[in-house]
Amino acid sequence: MNTLARWARAEWGRLYVTVREPLLERRLRALPLTIGAVCLTGAMHFVQNQSWGFRFVQDVGAVRAEDPLWAALLRTPLSLFVPALDLPVWGALAQILVVFGIAEICLGRWRTLALAYTATLAGTLYARLGVWLGPDHPLGLPASDAHVVDTGPSAAVVGLAVFLGCRYGAYVTAGAVLAAMVVEVALKENLAGKEHLAAIAAVLVLCGVSALRQRRSRGRVGTGSGLPPIQS
Repeated sequence: MNTLARWARAEWGRLYVTVREPLLERRLRALPLTIGAVCLTGAMHFVQNQSWGFRFVQDVGAVRAEDPLWAALLRTPLSLFVPALDLPVWGALAQILVVFGIAEICLGRWRTLALAYTATLAGTLYARLGVWLGPDHPLGLPASDAHVVDTGPSAAVVGLAVFLGCRYGAYVTAGAVLAAMVVEVALKENLAGKEHLAAIAAVLVLCGVSALRQRRSRGRVGTGSGLPPIQS
């Protein structure tokens, strides 16, 4: 086995083993959430590009920092599936299919949905905080960003990718996603890139909490094994 193959096995081996069997046995039946997300995102893209549907999608799924908080929170769940108008929809659909699909098998549909929502909500709330802080603050945003629509499914995809990387030992992949988002902010200085970083920050906190809980759980199992302590 050459060096590249060994590295790939070390990086993605756990993910591959976890995903392979359910996908071979159940195929698309293993991915109901993912298939639904892809179909809903495609439908939203089609509707918002119609003269009769653009306003409807904006009203139910477009979130801006200038919106009242209650309206933003109501729209945020559906905003996960509203792709950006200025980007090709096939890219968003491919990302959802791959990342949501892996997450659904590895984490379960409800945990996947909860993590996706958490990542998206983190970006949404950061935009409001950044505009409030103003451009002179290191974490602040210009007032014009209050009128910009949030990222849509990309924050959820980025957050899930980082969580999976940390959870299944694909640390280089998780680091590459983080580095790509940092480069995006450095080159474009746009709201979407900063919301992606906020989503990653929220997910890394969850990764830390999850790792701490697992460590405590292993500790309880070890101390409750019934074996006598080792005498020195």
